[in-house]
Amino acid sequence: MPAGIQKGISIEVKISMEGFRKAINKLTRGLCFIGMFFALPLMLITTVDALGRDLFDKPLPGTIELSEYMLSIIILLGAAYTQQVKGHVGVDFLTKRLSSKGKSILGIITTLFAMFIIAIVIWQGFVEGIHEKTVSDMLRVPQRPFRLLVAVGGFLLWLELLLDLLTDIKTLFGSGSND
Repeated sequence: MPAGIQKGISIEVKISMEGFRKAINKLTRGLCFIGMFFALPLMLITTVDALGRDLFDKPLPGTIELSEYMLSIIILLGAAYTQQVKGHVGVDFLTKRLSSKGKSILGIITTLFAMFIIAIVIWQGFVEGIHEKTVSDMLRVPQRPFRLLVAVGGFLLWLELLLDLLTDIKTLFGSGSND
């Protein structure tokens, strides 16, 4: 293949990958903001429940159920964003001694393993969500949307892991580093 055509293809792939990365990052950030929207109501109902229980011996009915649902939204929609900003806990006392090539190889292996596990979570979240017909005990809130949220949040996390995998592959094969 002539060098000019190969360079053109390389530029197109780079542009489309950058567009893909920006779209995933924007989607992840947007859904995280939706999840963050539930943090304030969660704090408010928890405070009202605690004050009502302690001061008036009258807790707010349904607080535990609502708290569980809001926490699931916050956590499931925030996991992918946390991956995006590299906010998950990592232990690097061994990896900091590796070369950039070694770090990339280890990153590829661990990311593939994580993608495999998250794929199972997505699959099972979808299967469980589709078949879910129950409602909560006190407030009668349907549980199906929250079960399906496992698949949605997992898919976003999987996409973020895919971006990390592609970055590690690019670092391994494209950077030409010598360390």
